[in-house]
Amino acid sequence: MRKVIALLSAATAVAALTGTSASAAPDAAAPVDTGQGKLVWSSCNDTSTPALQCAMLDVPVDYADPHGRKIKIKVNRLPATAPKSKQQGPILLNPGGPGDSGLWMPAYISGQLPKDVASTYDWIGFDPRGTNGSEPHVVCDAHYFDGERPDYQVGQGTSKAWLKKAAGYAADCAADWSWLMPHMTTVDNARDMDSIRRALGAPKINFYGGSWGTSLGSTYGQLFPSHVRRMVLDSIVGPTISWYDHNVLQDKEHQRRFDAFAAWAAKADSVYHLGTDAAAVEKAYQQVEADLRSNPVDAAPAPGRIGPAEFEDTFYGGGYNFLRWPRMATVLSAYVTHHDTRPLNIAYNLYAAPGADDGAFPAYNAAQCTESAWPRDWEFWKKDQAKVNASAPFYTYNNMWYNAACMFWPYQGDAAGRMKITGKGLPPVLLFQATEDAATPYQGGLAMHDALPGSKLVVQNGGSFHEILFHGNACLDDTFTDYLRDGSLPKGGGRIAKTCAPEADPTPTYVTPPPALTRTTAVSPLSPTDPEAVHGVLR
Repeated sequence: MRKVIALLSAATAVAALTGTSASAAPDAAAPVDTGQGKLVWSSCNDTSTPALQCAMLDVPVDYADPHGRKIKIKVNRLPATAPKSKQQGPILLNPGGPGDSGLWMPAYISGQLPKDVASTYDWIGFDPRGTNGSEPHVVCDAHYFDGERPDYQVGQGTSKAWLKKAAGYAADCAADWSWLMPHMTTVDNARDMDSIRRALGAPKINFYGGSWGTSLGSTYGQLFPSHVRRMVLDSIVGPTISWYDHNVLQDKEHQRRFDAFAAWAAKADSVYHLGTDAAAVEKAYQQVEADLRSNPVDAAPAPGRIGPAEFEDTFYGGGYNFLRWPRMATVLSAYVTHHDTRPLNIAYNLYAAPGADDGAFPAYNAAQCTESAWPRDWEFWKKDQAKVNASAPFYTYNNMWYNAACMFWPYQGDAAGRMKITGKGLPPVLLFQATEDAATPYQGGLAMHDALPGSKLVVQNGGSFHEILFHGNACLDDTFTDYLRDGSLPKGGGRIAKTCAPEADPTPTYVTPPPALTRTTAVSPLSPTDPEAVHGVLR
């Protein structure tokens, strides 16, 4: 009953609350009293990067009430070491999510650049409001992702279970966090970025963002164009598409990437023995999933078991990073040819096992569910998603249930959707987009270029990484470096200013599990800088 009351009372207030977050003057850069705190830096005690400094910044829950309730944003920085005359100010960094931590980024990204460029910036990472090391750390249901979860496929009779689960999650968030949830939108996070700028004492900032970070950056540029010096957006969310429609595009692109994986594995039949055509490889995938419905396997050291839902989650990340393909093919090969579940167990623990709580999921829902007018009728979802699933069965129902809490979310946006991006007053923005990106499909890069006059779009034709910088592609990375060095942009005109080649597919390799692996052996999760890691996960 407490949850129902919270949902009803929150729903009555949503118009005023979300209206405050979503509206903005054409240029919100005029001096205002934000009621924010100060940055007091101290060592992060990071032995790998001793120069890294950390701080907490007080910001208002609601920027319309700057002297009201406060929360804290965790911020870190790697200070510039170049002479003062050569320094270029702070560059704020965001990897996506919504809700992913950016604290790993200052050390990593500065380390990818020549010293003469990296040393000229103050590299600034932060945890978005309500997430990770920021305070409070929002948790709606710490066990939401525990396995074994209901089957994603609607044909398995689990729709009622998922609807109950999704509605319960929305109710949990509203019951415990109704004071904060309406204020965790992209606009709120963009205003936090400007609070960081003010606390740094910088008249302008630079920005690099990937995935949802491109929405965050473009929103900041719309709100505060006069405070932008340089901006780089990598793997771009289209500026006008609704989040529901964006998910449909993802479903179709993930199917294309899964088909590409199957074709790649089929060419390596001598390694994986899954068949010599893509259809045979996809049949093996379906065979394993069907078997796990009756015979789920132990997920140790993660809690619970690996059933069909956990199996699907282990594989969808291949659409973000094809360096996972050899391990994915090994999982299928080991299971089908030897009924060896060890590679599946390892891959699940690396790629898909839940953390200690629901992670960035509250922030994900708070942004996406609030910023668009989502369909509220399950009958509409069922019919519409069935049409998508008919041509894109790999990911459609997985993605649908991941986003199903938006059906019940009490803080929904209006039909106008997300903030309109015009680029008015912005300096030239540098855009990067791969044509085969499954998470932020290619159309988004084109649409953002069209929305930002003066922007330059760099396209990796045939590329499929999600967030395409820093994978060793000199054509891409050098363009980024030149822009940060002195503002140089690609010279090409037209819609696409520069085209870069894709990386080669990975070499087919059977990823043999360690011989001493036992059911209690801990599997270390991938670090954000691991080649197989997925950044900027925008489901």
